[in-house]
Amino acid sequence: MPEAAPSLADTFVRELLDSYPDHPRPGILFRDLTPVFANGAAFRAVIEELTAPGDGTDAADYLAIAGVEARGFLLASAGAYRSGCGVLAVRKAGKLPGVVIGETYDLEYGSACLEMHPGQLPRGSRVLLVDDLLATGGTLEAAATLLERSGYIVSGIRIVLELEGLGGRDRLSAYDVRAICTV
Repeated sequence: MPEAAPSLADTFVRELLDSYPDHPRPGILFRDLTPVFANGAAFRAVIEELTAPGDGTDAADYLAIAGVEARGFLLASAGAYRSGCGVLAVRKAGKLPGVVIGETYDLEYGSACLEMHPGQLPRGSRVLLVDDLLATGGTLEAAATLLERSGYIVSGIRIVLELEGLGGRDRLSAYDVRAICTV
């Protein structure tokens, strides 16, 4: 069976993606999607694919889209606007006032903590989780855990770029994970 042609969003990502060796530490190849976001046609194609109807995550299937700081905020906001739903912010530790819950996780180059406000939606609400990149899966696993600890159901995880060979997809095997582009 022939392979499907790449989507418009995939084509834009491959053409516009920047890579920076040894950032933020030696041995890390940083993949930068900001040129994709800066291009109006590319950004639109990415948002449309992340929130495409008919893939099991139609807007009717979720009440909000959660984005992980910082580039995930851009995706979640635009996706929520397109879908007509709410947006949730999953932030780095210490950025939110009031009552928060937190989840510590390991990165490929250290550790970090994410936080969010619980109780923003009714318990049992379905939430689509989006971010720009899937590497080892620690960040998205922590975000999904926060959503579940808040009483929400993760209806799916959508990412723009997946880095193969780092185990991220395996770490998130309990979820419906879809990536626009894999390198």
